Amino acid sequence: MTEHDKLDPKAPNPLVEPPINPQQVSIKAWSQKLLVAFLCVASFYGGWKSYESRMVNQCFASGGQIIEGGKTLLCKVS
Repeated sequence: MTEHDKLDPKAPNPLVEPPINPQQVSIKAWSQKLLVAFLCVASFYGGWKSYESRMVNQCFASGGQIIEGGKTLLCKVS
């Protein structure tokens, strides 16, 4: 029993913190989830095209030329 309880046992104890209702931050709206998915896909596509462009520029810088081979780009150095 604390000093506070001895004075007035029915009074709320100021040293005890009231329970806190935690609210989790989450994405619940489908529109927000779709936006995040779209931004991930756009970021991946942009990175892919940037890599492809860098490889083409590197090919040209080394004196080569690009030969299309189906879904791949080939660099032919003469």
